[in-house]
Amino acid sequence: MTVAIHVENLTKRFNDLVAVDGISFDIEHGEIFGLLGPNGAGKTTTLSMLSTILKPTSGSAAINGIDIEHDEDGVRKSIGIVFQDQSLDEELTAWENMDFHGRLYRLAAEVRKQRTSELLQLVELEERKNDIVKTFSGGMRRRLEIARGLLHHPSVLFLDEPTLGLDPQTRNHLWQYIATLAREKGITIILTTHNMEEADRLCNRVAIIDHGRIIALDTPTNLKDGIGGDVVSIRTPNPEAIVASLNEPWVLRKEQHNGEVTISLQNAEHRISTIVTALNQRQIPIESISIHKPTLEDVFLSFTGKTIREQEADHKMNMRTYQRMMRH
Repeated sequence: MTVAIHVENLTKRFNDLVAVDGISFDIEHGEIFGLLGPNGAGKTTTLSMLSTILKPTSGSAAINGIDIEHDEDGVRKSIGIVFQDQSLDEELTAWENMDFHGRLYRLAAEVRKQRTSELLQLVELEERKNDIVKTFSGGMRRRLEIARGLLHHPSVLFLDEPTLGLDPQTRNHLWQYIATLAREKGITIILTTHNMEEADRLCNRVAIIDHGRIIALDTPTNLKDGIGGDVVSIRTPNPEAIVASLNEPWVLRKEQHNGEVTISLQNAEHRISTIVTALNQRQIPIESISIHKPTLEDVFLSFTGKTIREQEADHKMNMRTYQRMMRH
């Protein structure tokens, strides 16, 4: 397959803050590619550079061979964008929102009419085409934004946290639309998310991004397989003692965070009694213990030592400190 998006050493600085730090990757045509990471990791900044909204500090990128700095108009014609924050006009109908967008792209009247009808059918909003958007649910608005982003027939679609704030049923429905676009329409999709399940179920490949850097990139299956075996999570008031105690050769990996120890091992169901017995003999208290298959959350934890939620909390604290420093 040919490359739809090429990114090389892309960097964005805001004064002393490095939001994106020398990232590189290629995305193939028709691929669903995820940027997975906590808020503040650099995901939205990356999309903003690729969509020509922000200029890179250094590095380069091309969309379908079009350089993002040397031909901004060419890039914009070949991409569609669904922003994290809603950008629909709530006082217009679904049809009027689509028509207005088509006029911005200078589509002929008949082309606008045909494509608007086709796309509203695709996202199952044809029957609501004459309803004012402010009467729509969150899921309906998201589907309309995706339809609008496809109106000018882009070959690449950027989705920034596409299911943020949606209920599980609506989220699953929207995942089906996104997968259909890539599979049946051949559209290349790059999406940002901090939803592990979304990245796992939807993306062909995932780049895990943290503090502006890509720390892992592969298929969800390969990333999880890299953890090795099963995962045992033990909550205890004394995690240090558990980490020091479990030194058996069948323990592949140990991580300690937030009062919990995460252990990777093969055939966990056969080892769980051994683990419990060993900890009881050493009088190490166990509050809870569970077994599960590796998830992308485990992958993130193994690379960073923290969960995405913990990283988001750290980012908020760092940003407040940075803002205080800038005031003085």
